[in-house]
Amino acid sequence: MTEICSMTQGHKYWNETMSLATKCSWKAGLFLAQKMKDNDFLIWERVFAACVNGKVVGFCTIAERDELPEEYEFTPFIGFVFVDEQYRGNRLSELMLQRATLYAGELGYEKIYLMSGEIGLYEKYGYKKLGDYGTMISKKREMLDF
Repeated sequence: MTEICSMTQGHKYWNETMSLATKCSWKAGLFLAQKMKDNDFLIWERVFAACVNGKVVGFCTIAERDELPEEYEFTPFIGFVFVDEQYRGNRLSELMLQRATLYAGELGYEKIYLMSGEIGLYEKYGYKKLGDYGTMISKKREMLDF
């Protein structure tokens, strides 16, 4: 059974998600794990976990900001999209994106943004490229909206 959980600190899958973020093959996972440990989120921001048969196998977030410099006013952002390698190909990223987008709509947002270094990955989920933007860490990344 697949479940997408919307979480804040204290959720039953919070610590397991933090552990996956710490151990995952993607270096940005460590940054998310630290944010989760410090509960460094605004009251409405969420971490989403993809769970298969009660095991956390992926995560993403919805947050006010991503890695864009503050002069850009885009908000909110889906970030930290990751699915464990063993579970890729099962549309878990798509399910997490759908759940995060639904949540953003519940908050009254009509658009949601995503920064990605992957070219063409998110368009299959309905995102459209807005352009290439410099980030706070000076890399050019694609900015997409849904």
